[in-house]
Amino acid sequence: MTSSGPSVLDLAPVVPVVVVDDVSDAVPLARALVAGGLPAIEVTLRTPGALDAIRAIAGEVPDAVVGAGTVITPAQVADAVSAGARFLVSPGWTDVLLESMRASGVPFLPGVSTTSEVVALLERGVSEMKFFPAEAAGGTAYLKSLHGPLPQARFCPTGGIGLATAPAYLALPNVACVGGSWMLPADAVAGRDWARVTELARQAAGLSAGGTSR
Repeated sequence: MTSSGPSVLDLAPVVPVVVVDDVSDAVPLARALVAGGLPAIEVTLRTPGALDAIRAIAGEVPDAVVGAGTVITPAQVADAVSAGARFLVSPGWTDVLLESMRASGVPFLPGVSTTSEVVALLERGVSEMKFFPAEAAGGTAYLKSLHGPLPQARFCPTGGIGLATAPAYLALPNVACVGGSWMLPADAVAGRDWARVTELARQAAGLSAGGTSR
């Protein structure tokens, strides 16, 4: 992900972005995603039980590479790593947050949505980033335009991406993977239909660079 640790961007073409409302769902949900071929799992720090969910997945699903998303403060960096997060994702960045993530010792993806932010991160030695909110910020056309002047930047676009649009992102040379939650439909999670989650994860895992299925 960055020079501070090994990249997880190449583990799978899709990183599930997970909001855990019920901590008891964390382990079976993670197992369903891993079974479908999506081992890198971003648990967003948007719910009270998010850290407990990360802790449970880290302790009980050894094949999962669990990370923390929506990281916006140094305190969240410390709490997430303490809970067992193996990577960090932020929707945006500041120098204070960036240095905290860098000092954590785990890989991290700072969020960007403008060319200036990309250049600023490159200047600071960071070449792998989250592009967010992907669809609202210009989508594939914007990322394609960035590749010419900034070919060293590598992205994980997240925000508004689904199964139908993911291949177009993955076809771009500067996109390593995409983030999304379409493999976790609300009715399947609420009904604890983990077999359906696994099947949707398998479809996502079948995508590859070039916009094709593996």
